[in-house]
Amino acid sequence: MIERQMDIPTRDGATTTFITHPEREGPYPVILFYMDAPAIREELRDMARRLAAVGYYVMLPNLYYRSGVMELGSLTGPDAEALRARMFGYMNSLSVPLIMADTEALLGFADADPAAKAGVVGTVGYCMSGQYAINAAAHFPGVAAAASIYGVRLVTDQPDSPHLVGSKTTAELYIACAEVDHWAPLEMLPPLRQALADAGATAEVELYPGVEHGFAFPQRAVYDRDAAERHWERLFALYRRRLG
Repeated sequence: MIERQMDIPTRDGATTTFITHPEREGPYPVILFYMDAPAIREELRDMARRLAAVGYYVMLPNLYYRSGVMELGSLTGPDAEALRARMFGYMNSLSVPLIMADTEALLGFADADPAAKAGVVGTVGYCMSGQYAINAAAHFPGVAAAASIYGVRLVTDQPDSPHLVGSKTTAELYIACAEVDHWAPLEMLPPLRQALADAGATAEVELYPGVEHGFAFPQRAVYDRDAAERHWERLFALYRRRLG
């Protein structure tokens, strides 16, 4: 496997991005892996490696670069409360337009890399970034598959709300939701499903019963192996269908 960490120029500076892909037989379809709120860490790099190992060019950008932050540290230690407050501040400093500008820069970098297959893109976003993964499908025609894993803010009153994106993309959408999720309660599911159905979107909204927000992260106390493996199965199948 090839691994690199690059500072990719953006409209607002440069985002430090972890890139990994197989060593041989490329080029490979691009997958943009949008981080969750606790920022870049080895846990996410390992997940990027798992995606890359089955034949993809995976980019994991630091979305907090505008705040000068890359890693937050442990959210379970003695400074957890202060770190959590900072984390929410960083998270709330982001917006769909900002991340779409970053996405444009990331895709431009990938287009110039011989290891990346031009014009074939998938996305995945966890937690705060589910909305960004889905919105990327509406903004960039090359995105053929987009996944949100226990994404938050999927149904809002904003025009870029993910529940409205189904009418703006031909990409296949996959949305995984945890049954126990303070940040994305079950009340969100009916309007989300209805809006996507009304738009004629190619989309699946799947409820993962009995698990909590964060179930796919191996280092979390709420990690659930069976649910995590199911989410990998769904992602791999989605990307095989739409990216090849």
